[in-house]
Amino acid sequence: MKAMILAAGLGTRLHPYTENTPKALIKINDKTLLEITIAKLISYGFDQIVINVHHFADQIIQFLEQRQFDAEFFISDERDKLLDTGGGLKHAQEFLIGNEPFILHNVDIVSNLNLKSFYDFHLRTDAIASLVVRKRESNRYFLFNEDYILRGWRNERTGKTIIINDEKPLTKFAFSGIHVLDPKIFAFMPDKDVFPLATLYLDIALENKICAFIDEKSSWIDIGYPEYVKLAEENYEILMEV
Repeated sequence: MKAMILAAGLGTRLHPYTENTPKALIKINDKTLLEITIAKLISYGFDQIVINVHHFADQIIQFLEQRQFDAEFFISDERDKLLDTGGGLKHAQEFLIGNEPFILHNVDIVSNLNLKSFYDFHLRTDAIASLVVRKRESNRYFLFNEDYILRGWRNERTGKTIIINDEKPLTKFAFSGIHVLDPKIFAFMPDKDVFPLATLYLDIALENKICAFIDEKSSWIDIGYPEYVKLAEENYEILMEV
């Protein structure tokens, strides 16, 4: 099965950790975020893995060359230009096009979510994308209708809200950084290089089902700021449960 790890980000929120190291190679109890994500994907049967690179890309490539994992790896090179999440996915499409859905996983997300259960959930839907979400505090939310189908987005900090249609009520959920996508998504990519996936989802959601996978039980940490490195280390055993 196929997967992609988003690992090209600058990691500016994680300074000073990322001054000389890519975010993907920050360590949690002597294991890098990239190694943790790869091991998790392999444990659930994902053995063809694309990794996009930009910030300190050579370090990530060297890391992969020096380790032995039971998977086949492909590098999607963004060293010339950082492409954001949607552009990064579009750039890697040659590795992901096929007949089966694939997992898309942020490298800075550490959780004990059962990826196989999530993947199987997606297979039971006719959705073009499924998103892991939960009820938690966030500055940005996806908005879903009563059937947990994407219908909008809101930025709590600025008040900006996008509503796809007039359905009510809508419930806000915070995104957890893990998706399953059907390769059909590539047919809807805009004619530009740099764009976020959230914008693409909102543009196509009225005519293409995008589902919420509600995850309130797994342990989950976004390693977005330095203090969360220590939190992940303190909860390491729980986070590593499979």
